[in-house]
Amino acid sequence: MPAPTSPDSSRLSLSIGAFDALLTDGRSRRIEGWRRGALEFLWFGIKQARACLFAGLFFAAVLLVPRAGLLGMPRYDVLLVAALAIQVWMLRAGLETRDELLAVCLFHALGFALEAFKTSSGIRSWSYPDFAYTKVAGVPLFSGFMYAAVGSYITQAWRVLDLRVRHHPPHWMAALVALLIYLNFFTHHRLGDARWYLAAVALGLYARTTVSYRPLDRERRMPLLLGFVLIGFFVWLAENLSTFWGLWRYPNQLGAWSAVHVSKWSSWSLLVIMTFTIVANLKHVKARIHVPES
Repeated sequence: MPAPTSPDSSRLSLSIGAFDALLTDGRSRRIEGWRRGALEFLWFGIKQARACLFAGLFFAAVLLVPRAGLLGMPRYDVLLVAALAIQVWMLRAGLETRDELLAVCLFHALGFALEAFKTSSGIRSWSYPDFAYTKVAGVPLFSGFMYAAVGSYITQAWRVLDLRVRHHPPHWMAALVALLIYLNFFTHHRLGDARWYLAAVALGLYARTTVSYRPLDRERRMPLLLGFVLIGFFVWLAENLSTFWGLWRYPNQLGAWSAVHVSKWSSWSLLVIMTFTIVANLKHVKARIHVPES
């Protein structure tokens, strides 16, 4: 028997459902000229904000939870509870399917494994300075949700923007490149950084790939590679804010905060490619991907 849902929670779910129906209403509008451009730009921004529902709520928790924690609970533990609560609510409200939740869990696991390696004693690329009960191998469990937030954004954007992909490379090629991108985050400490070689391969692989999206009622297109770079840029901005708030620290930020090096932008863009590849294999998403016949 399912657990009872509070009236407030039910009303909020219905409100968001009605809002989603409004956002995905593709009926033709008689708007032209600069008014159409302005309205499409506004509508596109609203849809992007809606796609960032999990990421936005989680990031709000990052900004609002005091460093000392809440009610005697350390900050990292509070953030884990907040992330889990948001995920449960989105699933129960029908804002996320079970398949999408499984993908989010996979992003969490992959992200946590990367965090554990990067913060290990032999690497120490960054560190989590605060105490937490939910730390494993020196990494707070909430950290995996920072990677899951990117995956959640892509799955939600696929729905509200009605994304469709043209000239996607064969799925096995995309999966191989995604795997090599992930492995490079581990191996570059010993074997050298292959980031730019992988970026060149991705450039060739996705050179013809375009993504169509619907800001309002008309289909627009852009190169998929540009989408990867733009998402990576905004993740890099979020990383700067998170380190400024002391959520974690790079070695050069231990004395005083400084901006995260711009080279991290390329790392995040590559990680977005890996995330996109996982999302692209969800059943309801794969149907909207066109792979040319050889």
